Amino acid sequence: MLQVLKSLRLTQPTRFASSLSSTATNIPSGSADVSAVDSGEPDKLYSKLEIELRGIDPAVLKSYTWFATTAAEHLGIELGKCWSPRKAHHERMTLLKSVHIYKKHRVQYEIRTHFRYMNFHKLTGSTLDTFLEYIERNLPEGVALQAAKTELQQLPAHLQQPPEQV
Repeated sequence: MLQVLKSLRLTQPTRFASSLSSTATNIPSGSADVSAVDSGEPDKLYSKLEIELRGIDPAVLKSYTWFATTAAEHLGIELGKCWSPRKAHHERMTLLKSVHIYKKHRVQYEIRTHFRYMNFHKLTGSTLDTFLEYIERNLPEGVALQAAKTELQQLPAHLQQPPEQV
């Protein structure tokens, strides 16, 4: 069986091996690839994945962006635009030091939130799920992640046919 796989030189031999039989290979039967092949349903296609990162330390955000792009390269995901705004979002609160009087004595607190945006293109459903789970598990402290997926779908049947002439 290994000679067959080596002679075919597939780009993804694990998917081919999982479609043959799960007992002949050492692939667990509960993995995502096996269930997608066994169910007979085609994998969903996504045109774009937009990730927004929020954090208080820009160096951590930059490092995590490098980590996510490197992980995407290893999975063969097409990288889109990665950018961040020049200025951070400032939220200021002014409080009185004293409870009742001395209005001149105030204290100001400030929270700076830095943003980072990343786009990835042309993903399959299984690749997207694997990639998102991996980068979410390795999310550093103090960083929030928000992901938005854009799924590709077929046109409905009533829109594929041109309207009949009246």
